Amino acid sequence: MSLLLQSVRKNYQEPDGTPLPVLAIEEYELVQGEQAALIGSSGCGKTTLLNVISGILTPDSGQVTVSGTDITQLPEVVRDRFRAERIGFVFQTFNLLPGFTALENVLLGMTFSRNRSDRAFAKSLLERVGLKDRQDHRPGRLSVGEQQRVSVARSLANRPALLLADEPTANVDPANQDMILSLIRETCSENKVTLLMVTHAAEVAQKFDRVDRLQDFNRPEPASREVVL
Repeated sequence: MSLLLQSVRKNYQEPDGTPLPVLAIEEYELVQGEQAALIGSSGCGKTTLLNVISGILTPDSGQVTVSGTDITQLPEVVRDRFRAERIGFVFQTFNLLPGFTALENVLLGMTFSRNRSDRAFAKSLLERVGLKDRQDHRPGRLSVGEQQRVSVARSLANRPALLLADEPTANVDPANQDMILSLIRETCSENKVTLLMVTHAAEVAQKFDRVDRLQDFNRPEPASREVVL
């Protein structure tokens, strides 16, 4: 078992203090090495779910178990360390540090864990994403597609057990979309990494054997309104 959510609840608050239920998931599971696309309407809580799974947000109640560890029981510092070592995250907005080169951005991802920085592995990841000749460039000198590829390389730098991807192909052209998707899926397959990818794109979702619709297993009561999260 790689990912298991049980009785997970997460509420936000309206300006008047009224609770706004966003997540109410009785059970959701991905086994080691499984790959799933997660789809759902805008505002249904997909990004919130990824943030809860990664430990960036804590649920109001319930268990989030990653590789046998219930991360909801970990103190914040320990949870941050666990995320750095065991969970990769590909952000839609890249989250690259502008003052660092592509290689340094990948290496920086390694420094937040107990794993020793592996320069050779970082270079090999950048080569794998087609950036062998761009590794010394800062984000400002890279195209949007190249920045996303750096983000993908960084997410894999610590050889995570679980990879979360939030619309990783949303800001790239079709050619880069196919390349980035293939890179993520092939690398996860090679290393038995569990993959959960949020996407709005039907052409991306249809490449997965497993496609989950968040509304099918997330049932907040009363039904949450359409809010951008």
